[in-house]
Formats: sequence, C-alpha cells, structure tokens
Amino acid sequence: MTVGVCAAALAAALTAPAGAAQAGAAPASATGGRTPHWQLKDSGTDVRFRGLSAVSRQAAWVAGSKGTVLRTNDGGAHWRNVSPPGAADLEFRDIEAFDARRAVVLAIGEGEASRVLRTDDGGATWTESFRNTDAKAFYDCLAFFDRRHGLAMSDPVDGAFRILSTSDGGRSWKVLPGAGMPAAQDGEAGFAAGGQCLVTSGPRDAWLATGGGAHARVLHSADRGLTWTAADTPIPAGDPARGVFALAFRDRTHGIAVGGDYRADQTSPRAAAVSGDAGRTWTTAAQPPPAYRSGVTWLPHTGSAALAVGPTGTDLTTNGGRTWKTVDTGSYDTVDCAPDRGCWASGEKGRVARLE
Repeated sequence: MTVGVCAAALAAALTAPAGAAQAGAAPASATGGRTPHWQLKDSGTDVRFRGLSAVSRQAAWVAGSKGTVLRTNDGGAHWRNVSPPGAADLEFRDIEAFDARRAVVLAIGEGEASRVLRTDDGGATWTESFRNTDAKAFYDCLAFFDRRHGLAMSDPVDGAFRILSTSDGGRSWKVLPGAGMPAAQDGEAGFAAGGQCLVTSGPRDAWLATGGGAHARVLHSADRGLTWTAADTPIPAGDPARGVFALAFRDRTHGIAVGGDYRADQTSPRAAAVSGDAGRTWTTAAQPPPAYRSGVTWLPHTGSAALAVGPTGTDLTTNGGRTWKTVDTGSYDTVDCAPDRGCWASGEKGRVARLE
C-alpha cells in the first residue's frame, strides 16, 4: 500500500460518520479531493512541547520545557503564552484541559521538581495543587476520568509505582495506598515522553505503561487506581531506553500501545501492540510503525482508526492497530484528538500542527 493510498484511508476515516468503521468507511471523495495532512502552526517559540490537550478544532493547549504553556482559541492562528509565573526551571510533560479555560499541568522530575498546577481562567493565574516532597518519587503522567476524578503516576517508590488521586478536578491530591499495586521489575519505570503513559477510559478504568524492565508492561486498574493488574506486552524492553511509551483506549476493551527504543541509532521492531480485552493480553501489530513512537490517539467516531507519532513520522491504522502505514515524516512527540475531530500534534523546536 502506498502513502497516497494511506492518505485516502485517512480521509475516509476522518469523514466517516460514527459507526462507519463497522459498516464500511466513507469514500475518500467525501473530502472533496483534499488530502488530510498536518499543517504547522507558528507557536512563536522553540521549546519542546511533549504535553498536549486538544479541546476542539479551535482550542488546544500545549506544555513543554522552560515552564512553557501556550493555548489557542482560533485553530492555531494565534497562541497566547500563559506560562505560570516563576516556572522557567520546570519541565512540563503533560497537560489535561477540561475546556478552553480550565486545565491541569504536570511538571516532571526528581523530588520537588514534580508538581501539579491548575488554572480556571485560561492561564491568567495558576495555583500549585501538589508538590512532591519524596526524593524517591518522579512523576511522569496524569489523566482524568471526568472533570473531577483523576490520577497521576510516579516511577516506582520502594518497589512499586506510586499513584496520586484527585476528586476535585486537580485542586488537591492524595497518595493512594500501595497495597493494590504489583511489585515493579528491576529497572522498571514510566516514560514522560508525551503525556500518554497513563490513560483512562470511562468512569473507572485506567492503564499505565512501563519500560526499562525485563518486560514492557501495561498495568490496568478498574477501580480508579486502588488496585492494579500487570500484563506483559511484546514491545521490546530490557533496556532503560525501551518499552511502552504511550497508550490509547477507545473504550474499556480496545487499546493500542506504542513505543520502542527512543535512541535514534537503535531500531524499534514490534513498536506497537493491540489489546481487545482491556489490556489483559497484548498482540504485536502485524505491520507495526517502522520506528519508535511516543504518542498515539484514536480518531473520534471511527471505531478502528488511530494515529501514532514520533520523531521520524506519523503512522495511520484503519484496522484497530493491526497494521500501520506512514503518512507524514515530520517530527512530533505527542498527538491528541478532540470529540469534534480536531486533531493536534506537538513536539520539538516549538512544532505544533493541526490535522487539516
């Protein structure tokens, strides 16, 4: 299959009505001959944006290095710098927006470098709602079930991953008991690469992705983080640079995992896997992306189409993650789609793009 054919498949996926993936995708001609593609938006900065939250085709938030947070309300034509004051030394790696005015951002790092901040006024003001005081903890990702309930994950502390919980939209956080968390493998950790090492679906299900240990694993909780079960994936691990970097679940059953080896001089075979049983088992994609991927998202209302991104390109699947084809060669770290099919990607050197 050629890239051109993949673009036609992407056009069909983007224009198909809800349920069309099961009934037969809409024809590519529905786009009027236009090929969907990433259109770069001038962010006005050169920082690396590993945090991204798509609100709609018009509104999106990005967060990155040097404590930078930007938001747009006009489809990326203009970006407003709404970085928290005094945050220049922080490394933002994840942001979760509830709408164009309310968002929660995560800073990563050892000890007090790991923090959570929230805004309710479009970034005009920020309130720090969590600052890590345990030198052994290092927070990687956060995710929300709804506007009130959410989780954040830390690399293992005393032999197990640590989970924070909020029930007030990120205004306050508490460490959950560790009794329900399986023991971590030697060297196992999460990857703060694109804000998708912790994801949710529905009101109670959450999954976290790991690497660095002997096996790349996905851990699943069905009770908002109180108890977890672990499953091995076929994505290569056994090295601090290898593992599952990002997850996406379109419902509580169907999931995609992507990753590989983030070192540019290393190959990444079996860089994607799929699950059809809520993450209990994982199968290698029959035709995975050709290289390491750090971000993945389902295309809304399609049922079987998804995008994966990484430093060497963007790949499309139209069959639930079983096979992937490259549709773009630009560098991106993360990708997210809003319910109105507004899809965004962001990455190094201030790169932000919207799917047109």
